Amino acid sequence: MEQSEQKYLIGRQPILNRDEQICAYELLFRSAQSLAEANVSDASQATASVILNTLAGFGVKQILGKHLGFINLELDILMSDSLELLPKEMIVLELLETLEVTPALIERCRELKEAGFVLALDDHDYDPIYEELYQIIDIVKVDLMATPVDTIGAAVECYRNYQFKLLAEKVETKEEFLKCLDLGFDYFQGYYFAKPAVIEKKKIDEGGAALLKLMRQLMDDAEMEEVEKTFRSSPGLTYKLLLLVNSVSFVGLQKIQTVRHAISMLGRAQIKRWVQLALFATDDSHAMENPLVDMAAVRGGFMEQMATACPRLRGNREAADQAFMTGILSLLESLYDIPMGQIAEELNLSEDVQQALVSREGIYGNLLALAEALEQVDFVKASELLGALSIPYSTVMDAQMKAYNWQAGMG
Repeated sequence: MEQSEQKYLIGRQPILNRDEQICAYELLFRSAQSLAEANVSDASQATASVILNTLAGFGVKQILGKHLGFINLELDILMSDSLELLPKEMIVLELLETLEVTPALIERCRELKEAGFVLALDDHDYDPIYEELYQIIDIVKVDLMATPVDTIGAAVECYRNYQFKLLAEKVETKEEFLKCLDLGFDYFQGYYFAKPAVIEKKKIDEGGAALLKLMRQLMDDAEMEEVEKTFRSSPGLTYKLLLLVNSVSFVGLQKIQTVRHAISMLGRAQIKRWVQLALFATDDSHAMENPLVDMAAVRGGFMEQMATACPRLRGNREAADQAFMTGILSLLESLYDIPMGQIAEELNLSEDVQQALVSREGIYGNLLALAEALEQVDFVKASELLGALSIPYSTVMDAQMKAYNWQAGMG
């Protein structure tokens, strides 16, 4: 297979700090060939190819923004000089748990550390055999599925003798997160943060109701005076929207102080996007670091890009906007204690969008299922959906890059 013809899918999972703000992403890659053949060596080759071509060539900053990227490495890639092509200040090299501790491995890790790379042990269980590596490594990842949180206290005590940080992965519940927090873990990864279904549900408040009203007004092309009036009825909503708008850098523009200013500077289309994102934002200065805001924006942006590339939606001028809205709204039911059918009805959504949100059916339902499969790193399902949608892999990668870089794009 020619290099230019190789096909890949990328998965990206957020890693959070103790303040539950995104500080890094783990990047996972699969080639179309490895999906079809389930060939482990090919999966390793796919990772090598993506490191060389996508990360080094296509732009790691597009995938990661300002955050670090964790990448799993097999032994052959770890020992390869190709790693020198990667931006050391942005990449964390993860040593898989299957790697055998040898003098050659330890020496290579020392070289990489001296070269400026950050090193991590993946899915790790404490073992004295790793003593020399413990002196070199920067981060140890503990898999809560393999080592339940109630059983890791002794290992954590042993880890306190070293300088490295601890990362809990596969954190599925709030209880697990709080226990790991108490144990002194520094970083956290898992569906507790990325899957809003396990976030504490809350009734939609006055601000949330106003946001839904605003969305309806913007969808119905209401006069901007009416939109402003809705903002004025809810000071908290005005604050939330301006917080979101000002949290993105607008090069060469002054800070936005009023709703009218925001509307005039950004325009109706962008205000509509900010209103949609504001439903997920917390009322603090780190609103954009909220993993749920990030997830909503990436899902909406990805679906928007895919709609423009989908043959079945060609010629449909509303397709991109409808797809973006479907992506954003698909997360609302879990965040607020409101049935999706009620949300769809109150917003007077088109039948196609309602069908997608309520039952994952229709063209937008397929695009939504594709976005969810990639978020869950279910590459097999994603590949099947791509075939059904007649969308090429290269289009997916391009759409992912643009969606991952959503903060810059929103300005």
